[in-house]
Amino acid sequence: MNTFSETAWLCLAVPAALGGIVLYKLKKSPGQVGRKVVCLAGLWAGAYLLSLSLFWGWVLFPLSCFLMCAYLSGHEFLPVDQKAVLITGGDSGFGHALSKYLDELGFTVFVGVLNEKGPGAEELRRTCSKRVSVLQMDITNPQQIKDAHSKVVEKVQNRGLWAVVNNAGIIGLPADGELIPMTNYKQCMAVNFFGAVEVTKAFLPLLRKSKGRLVNISSMAGGVPMEKLAAYSSSKAALTMFSAVMRQELSKWGVKVSVIQPGGFKTSIAGTSEMWNKLEQDILDNLTPEVLEDYGQDYILEQRDYLKFISRCTNTDMSPVLLDIQHAVSAKSPFAFYSPGPMAYPMLCFVSFSPTGIFDYFSKKLYHFRGSMPKALTKQA
Repeated sequence: MNTFSETAWLCLAVPAALGGIVLYKLKKSPGQVGRKVVCLAGLWAGAYLLSLSLFWGWVLFPLSCFLMCAYLSGHEFLPVDQKAVLITGGDSGFGHALSKYLDELGFTVFVGVLNEKGPGAEELRRTCSKRVSVLQMDITNPQQIKDAHSKVVEKVQNRGLWAVVNNAGIIGLPADGELIPMTNYKQCMAVNFFGAVEVTKAFLPLLRKSKGRLVNISSMAGGVPMEKLAAYSSSKAALTMFSAVMRQELSKWGVKVSVIQPGGFKTSIAGTSEMWNKLEQDILDNLTPEVLEDYGQDYILEQRDYLKFISRCTNTDMSPVLLDIQHAVSAKSPFAFYSPGPMAYPMLCFVSFSPTGIFDYFSKKLYHFRGSMPKALTKQA
């Protein structure tokens, strides 16, 4: 039986100590569990290889230590000091929860809402501190963006604006891409992409002055093709690429850009039954007789059941998303991409590196909605 040399034991002790540091920091940043586990596994693998081959051990072990130290440095948080953050889409969902969360941490929060007299806005006024300001801000309305900008500038004055979180978004009614009306495609782009771009352009001078943060809330669906989400996914893919380009361009100004690509979380983005009824009617009103005959009205009206299917796969705990956004806003070295949610990161990697045929096969197994077939295909069967 072989015994470890003193050098091998020493190199096992060091990653063990670093592993303890990781586990300690894990309590403070649980949103980054997966990456920490990978780093820790890499350290142990390096130490194990050292016991087998001194040469490769000395090559891999310092590299593992360097990567771990570089990674841990990204978890140093800057002091809050009442830094000012603008969040869009604060009526409900991520934006609403994030506004409360950052307020609890001591940030000055400007919350843009679609309806400043709605229940979401009223709840924020009632439950949050005086550091939270609720602003009427439909991001498809340029004048409301300008008005919000003026109010932010007036309030922050010399303190400046530290971060903008572009969160506002819509999903519409999921349906086959051929069935989705052009008005819905345009609306998704108007809110999910063009609105975020316009807000970014309006507030970038303030971010450049503070050398702050731009955080865009995209979606796993912006990188992973999913049936029924052609309009939504296309708009989120555009936002993801916009974020990547802005990250490169704004680096010379000291502004750091991050994109959040959450997996399935339960929010109110899907809308209400009244909205679904309207979208269904829009679909029926805009189809040609030929397309309506091929798909059949029963198939079209069944599309809303996809929302129930999605709902069963979603997570009600938003804390992974909130923690990742906090990291993007507050960390000394934020990441360019975050993918909170149990399946988000694996699926984004899978679609990037696997052959298309293999991805499509497994994607249908995981996310395929088992509804009825279009009328024309039913006849053929």
